[in-house]
Amino acid sequence: MECEWKPDEQGLQQILQLLKESQSPDTSTQRSVQQRLEQLNQYPDFNNYLIFVLTKLKSEDEPTRSLSGLILKNNVKAHYQNFPNGVSDFIKSECLQNIGDSSPLIRATVGILITTIASKGELQNWPELLPKLCLLLDSEDYNTCEGAFGALQKICEDSAEILDSDMLDRPLNIMIPKFLQFFKHSSPKIRSHAIACVNQFIISRTQALMLHIDPFIENLFALATDEEPEVRKNVCRALVMLLEVRLDRLLPHMHNIIEYMLQRTQDQDENVALEACEFWLTLAEQPVCKEVLCGHLSQLTPVLVNGMKYSEIDIILLKGDIEEDEAIPDNEQDIRPRFHRSRTVAQQHEGDGIEEEEDEDDELDDDDDTISDWNLRKCSAAALDVLANVFRDDLLLHILPLLKELLFHPEWVVKESGILVLGAIAEGCMQGMIPYLPELIPHLVQCLSDKKALVRSITCWTLSRYAHWVVSQPPDTYLKPLMTELLKRILDSNKRVQEAACSAFATLEEEACTELVPYLAFILDTLVFAFSKYQHKNLLILYDAIGTLADSVGHHLNKPEYIQMLMPPLIQKWNQLKDEDKDLFPLLECLSSVATALQSGFLPYCEPVYQRCVNLVQKTLAQAMLHQSQPDQYEAPDKDFMIVALDLLSGLAEGLGGTIEQLVARSNILTLMYQCMQDKMPEVRQSSFALLGDLTKACFQHVKPCIADFMPILGTNLNPELISVCNNATWAIGEISIQMGPEMQPYIAMVLHQLVEIINRPNTPKTLLENTAITIGRLGYVCPQEVAPMLQQFIRPWCTSLRNIRDNEEKDSAFRGICTMISVNPGGVVQDFIFFCDAVASWVNPKDDLRDMFYKILHGFKNQVGEDNWRRFSDQFPMPLKERLATFYGV
Repeated sequence: MECEWKPDEQGLQQILQLLKESQSPDTSTQRSVQQRLEQLNQYPDFNNYLIFVLTKLKSEDEPTRSLSGLILKNNVKAHYQNFPNGVSDFIKSECLQNIGDSSPLIRATVGILITTIASKGELQNWPELLPKLCLLLDSEDYNTCEGAFGALQKICEDSAEILDSDMLDRPLNIMIPKFLQFFKHSSPKIRSHAIACVNQFIISRTQALMLHIDPFIENLFALATDEEPEVRKNVCRALVMLLEVRLDRLLPHMHNIIEYMLQRTQDQDENVALEACEFWLTLAEQPVCKEVLCGHLSQLTPVLVNGMKYSEIDIILLKGDIEEDEAIPDNEQDIRPRFHRSRTVAQQHEGDGIEEEEDEDDELDDDDDTISDWNLRKCSAAALDVLANVFRDDLLLHILPLLKELLFHPEWVVKESGILVLGAIAEGCMQGMIPYLPELIPHLVQCLSDKKALVRSITCWTLSRYAHWVVSQPPDTYLKPLMTELLKRILDSNKRVQEAACSAFATLEEEACTELVPYLAFILDTLVFAFSKYQHKNLLILYDAIGTLADSVGHHLNKPEYIQMLMPPLIQKWNQLKDEDKDLFPLLECLSSVATALQSGFLPYCEPVYQRCVNLVQKTLAQAMLHQSQPDQYEAPDKDFMIVALDLLSGLAEGLGGTIEQLVARSNILTLMYQCMQDKMPEVRQSSFALLGDLTKACFQHVKPCIADFMPILGTNLNPELISVCNNATWAIGEISIQMGPEMQPYIAMVLHQLVEIINRPNTPKTLLENTAITIGRLGYVCPQEVAPMLQQFIRPWCTSLRNIRDNEEKDSAFRGICTMISVNPGGVVQDFIFFCDAVASWVNPKDDLRDMFYKILHGFKNQVGEDNWRRFSDQFPMPLKERLATFYGV
């Protein structure tokens, strides 16, 4: 062993001075400290000084010593591979010698340092670490035992995977039984560490734990009523995870576990209550939920409802006492990143509007995003929401008596929680709620003008959850009063209410669609006024409300007086924003919807918008190429700029049709698209294929010269694992084939097999199935000789996927294709003819020549098989199908 390292006194003073300065609040001091630390990293033994201050320099105050350890931890993270051997050995031995320091802060710092070294792949190169820590657990000295356990808990959290791998000779076989012994330790802190260590291995179903699952569960039950909140919290967390992975072991005890969790959900300690409340969320996902929980609903319901009240601390954090804050600028950190939803091309269905495969708003009550995001209130509300979906109206029996009391309660906090309850059960209990809505909706509309901002904001959300019902009633009864009040709330003097009202209004727009047309002037008045009033965060939500309005009312927006109101403020924002500003995303999305709705009305604004979008795409691609060639010099671009720009170009092409032709002619957009279509980020490809389809419809003369380059790329993107990419590529191929006609022939082989495979895949999403069927039909329409031989392989799923979509151009061309292919290969349809009959009957008004095609095929088949066989065949038809075919086609 070489002689012990000793610090140089002057060097030590210099480092202590730095540590002191780094605790200064002044940012320029902070910055110079950062630079000096970076310089000191050049010296190999700088890290020796840091560990020395942490473990040996007992004369210094603890915060300074701890800070020294934390700076060392950052160095380990960044440069550990460059530490000389002597330095890393010194650090390791100091850590192990001082894990039992008498100060909890120093012990914790040493523990963090140990786990950081361990997670740098050093568990293999530090073989004595785990045995040594496990040995220290048995120490008589509390500090040593606690320090070692603290370090082990951090290692179990950070390196769970490696601990359970062959790389280390499976240490868990020894560690887990060892941890279980400490569940009964006299110190609550140590009991808590012990459970936390074992909990790391539940979800991964680690073998070493599964072997001891029964003693583990018994030990948990023994600690169920521990006096230490941290222990109870870890017990609850363990049971929630076991529910997911070892339900079989819990089932025999389920009654008692539920009783226990009911108590814990009401624990005095909110952290315990929150962990326990997760149990109901997890249980709701298990098939046994209904069976094991139905007897406890009468107890559980009031507990969850009670948990939905704001706590006093919530109200302080939410500044619930500040009613008017509209003039206070937003704190930039509060603004969450937005995720742009790239364009997906979908079909219109019977009924109205486009059915999007939307992720339903899982996030309950998204108006409290400023509180420590997840809390008992949100968890209780989410649990009530999922349980309402499991128990449906059975839950109402227990909720209704409570609701009556809450909704009319004099205390605002109680009333507010009642309104949240009403919103939480909306989805699951809708049927049972309908009889009460004629009375409740007007009451809620009144609550929109409550004097407490937090009541107004939650009421916006709850009303949006019932928007579907409101819209199904005569408009003057509920829609008009609701809309009038919501528009006032959009102009509320409280920012949280503005936000909730804007979001609720967007939901109402989606449900009401063209029902809103009579009120457009009134709506636009409000939304445009909000522009001048809103602070930063709510402006972003306002863009969304305007975009949704445009999507919902479509061409009804294309009136000079509406355009005059709406466009100037949008264009003013557009001119203010720099190309690097992320606020462009929601604004571009909004403009894309507006351009599609206004169509020719957007012409005056079109050229600058088009130019800027092309520019954004070009800049992003250039930046990506620089980053690829010199990653150290250039950072990676944010590709969302390019995605949103491509989507807005799609909106322009769709809205302006042929008038976009000169803009395309004067730009290099097709070259840029060729690069985007090969980008490694799926969302970029998805948006570029949508644009390709829209440009194909708008100005094919500019697309046609590139088809030979584009088609192979489209072919390689027909991978149904990436649903949206595949969907848009499929749709674009269909649009291209209509324009190419018979010249599509050389490209059929590149795409047909993949398309047939996709249409036959189980569990393919509806949108993708429909677009695939339409594209196969269109390919068959332009090249029947090439596609018809495969008819038998796709006719059945083809017919079932297109029977539910509305009569439109795409459906028309697809059915012409099927009829043409049937005339080329009638044998291909014989076995599945009943499906074809059903698909034909789904047409409301086919064009005359298409109706003739249907007529010829139906009668041809009937004549072919003869009267008797036809009767036997058509007797299998459901009555409505039989009647429709008889009425329209006389068969």
